[in-house]
Amino acid sequence: MATTPVTNALTIDFEDWYQGLEIPYSEWGRFESRIEAAGERLLQILADSDTHATFFMLGYVAEKHPALVKKVEAAGHEIGTHGFSHTLIYTQSPELFQSELTRAIGYLEDLTGKKVLGHRAPFFSITKDSLWALDILGELGVRYDSSIFPVLNYRYGIAGAPRFPYTIKREKCEFIEFPISTLKLPGFTMPISGGAYFRIYPYQVTKQAIRSVNRGGQPVTFYLHPWEIDPDHPRIDVPRRIALTHYFNLGATERRLKKLLRDFKLAPMKDVLGIN
Repeated sequence: MATTPVTNALTIDFEDWYQGLEIPYSEWGRFESRIEAAGERLLQILADSDTHATFFMLGYVAEKHPALVKKVEAAGHEIGTHGFSHTLIYTQSPELFQSELTRAIGYLEDLTGKKVLGHRAPFFSITKDSLWALDILGELGVRYDSSIFPVLNYRYGIAGAPRFPYTIKREKCEFIEFPISTLKLPGFTMPISGGAYFRIYPYQVTKQAIRSVNRGGQPVTFYLHPWEIDPDHPRIDVPRRIALTHYFNLGATERRLKKLLRDFKLAPMKDVLGIN
């Protein structure tokens, strides 16, 4: 008997090429913006495959490009929040994090007329040092979060955190966490969610890893950035640890994304979680 394929969450961390390079937000004005062209190209690829996604919008981008946000929403995609300034949360005070997130959510809701349900932290930076952010998410009405990576990395991760969607219960709120996806191997937890991992691994490795998780009845969250389908964006001098992953194999992203859209059933995160 044929089984119904698992629907996986397709998510876009919607930010410009220089915004994930750990460059302070105060310096962003000196860089060339390429988000319009990359965003338009991404929307066309998704339209060609009749696939919808959750776009976790960076507040700074939304305020600079409101027409693009409206175009994304009009195409049937979900709009979530990616914060405002793409700053590691654990380097912020709770007051600054709340202020920035309030600004980002409020602007998106005013622009689209729809409630923002989901949040993803810049650099997946809800860690053991920033669990206080969960209370602020609940206070601001977030229904689900997708920020906790159950691995350890120099920038992010909570080793041993649950690997599949679960309910986070805080003193005054609760919501669903859809963790960044991994595959459990003997002695090793392998990140399989997308981004740099999608460009580093051969496509067949990603494909088989997602299928392995799906065979267990669990969905995967896959993420991508618009700049990853823009291999000609500028090369600048950044620390080697950042450059190695940011610029690696960008020319393969679009081709691999089209394969992924053919090989898997994908939908916005709110639909996968059954939240509306």
